Amino acid sequence: MKAIADTGFLVAFANRRDSHHEWALRIARQVTEPLLTCEAVLAETAFHIGSSAIALRLVTDGLVESAFVLSDEVASVVELAAKYADRQPDLADLCLIRLSEMYPRYPVITTDVADFRIYRRGRREAIPLIHPPRPS
Repeated sequence: MKAIADTGFLVAFANRRDSHHEWALRIARQVTEPLLTCEAVLAETAFHIGSSAIALRLVTDGLVESAFVLSDEVASVVELAAKYADRQPDLADLCLIRLSEMYPRYPVITTDVADFRIYRRGRREAIPLIHPPRPS
């Protein structure tokens, strides 16, 4: 599976008490090469799980790799920040939108469906998502 990993997925994967943990495990079993992400997502993940070591292990174990250099993409990220200013996106979301533009065949694995259904790559293209099923 080729995809882009958001914070919610990584937190769910790393935290057995997370309500989406089983879903995240099922997704992780389908991963055949590292999922792309950015350092902002790794920082958020470390904060939410309370462990930089566990967040770094996601990289060293090969689940994810940082595939984004903010200094190379800052102009695009600034444009995205202005475009979505009304939603007040965090840096991780902005970097993931840009990653999705850079890798248009890769879906974003996220638990943040509300925001990612609004975000667009380019001007109008919806970002393909992999997300937990809605509760019935």
